[in-house]
Amino acid sequence: MRAPAARVLLALGIGLSLGVAIAALHVSALTALVPVIEVPGTLWINAIRMTVIPLVVSLTIASVAGSDDAAKIGRIGALAVPVFAVLVVAGGILAMVVTPLALGGLAIPPDVAASLRAGAASVAGSGTAAAMPTLVRRIIDIVPSNPIKAAADGAILPVVVYSLALGLALRRLPHDKRDPLVDVARAISDAMLVLVGWILAVAPAGVFALALALGARMGISSAGAILQYMVTLSLTLFVFTLALYPVAVLVGRVSPRLFATASAPAQAVAFSSRSSLAALPAMIAGARDVLKLPPTITGFALPLAVSVFRVNVAIAWVVSVFFLGKLYGIPVGQAQFAMLVVTSTLLSFSVPGIPSASLFLLAPVLVANGLPAEGVGILIAVDAIPDMFKTLANVTAHMTSVVVLARFDERSA
Repeated sequence: MRAPAARVLLALGIGLSLGVAIAALHVSALTALVPVIEVPGTLWINAIRMTVIPLVVSLTIASVAGSDDAAKIGRIGALAVPVFAVLVVAGGILAMVVTPLALGGLAIPPDVAASLRAGAASVAGSGTAAAMPTLVRRIIDIVPSNPIKAAADGAILPVVVYSLALGLALRRLPHDKRDPLVDVARAISDAMLVLVGWILAVAPAGVFALALALGARMGISSAGAILQYMVTLSLTLFVFTLALYPVAVLVGRVSPRLFATASAPAQAVAFSSRSSLAALPAMIAGARDVLKLPPTITGFALPLAVSVFRVNVAIAWVVSVFFLGKLYGIPVGQAQFAMLVVTSTLLSFSVPGIPSASLFLLAPVLVANGLPAEGVGILIAVDAIPDMFKTLANVTAHMTSVVVLARFDERSA
């Protein structure tokens, strides 16, 4: 039922190329077709998203309530945090090595810098950041006062917490009352995965439509210092994404071919939609059907990773702060970058699932490093393309983390 990975990635490449070509040609008839072509892509993403909440709820309840070892859930949760943190720190270290080599010689003419700074202040003052919840609000919202509203809002972490609590409560019931409910949850999760299979079968068409629209909107208009920043960040994220494969193979002990096959459909969804949440059903299908990971991993660890694990944050912050230091003529030392990696690792667990969310959290960090907070405006303005690579890195890290967790849990069992 899964679309072959090669077809999905080919559709992604062709769609992006045609979109960029349409943007370059400036033919009004072709440009007018882009919103029409985007419709099936949007419908496809909506179809994926409609499976996310029922799939997460049913899988979590079935895996927790149906597990013979309640301690296993706690053990996986305890293992997950250090695994997530190590991968975030590793990304930050890579960025600390690569960024000075890539941007060290960047020289921004004064008039260009002044123009960029003016644009940054305009974007920063547009009110976009008002949508960013505070850390206190995020912590409070972890336990949902209304789980149905949390599900309607697509807030995965509160839904996971509620489903975990319900699963643990079901374990306290006698088998004759618990087992029918667990069977229902398993039946729903199995049905959802069948539905996901149908949706992924038409993935090439959906990915093509989304990629073409994205390419047409972005074009190839970026140049100069901004282009160098975007390329540096995107390539660093891509290199880190590739580096995750040997981690999965050597630490997680999975076949390279199987890991690539399991990850590719989710990666294509992530890259074209810029949404880890939209890629979650494809990740679950790949982890369960291709990698054959146990239910506690697919039903608990993977939704948890999508909820709180943002491997891109340290990489993006290091590259962004280095670039803004060049833009404003304010040097940032290695000690500051090391502290930045530590800070980004701690704050990465509180980044909400909205576009460019980590950049909003960066503003007070910029001030602490002697940089103007409005510098985040220019980063937000040009984040569309880097955000594709951020989401790609996140999804690959999610898949890597769960195979590592499965291996560690197997050894500790």
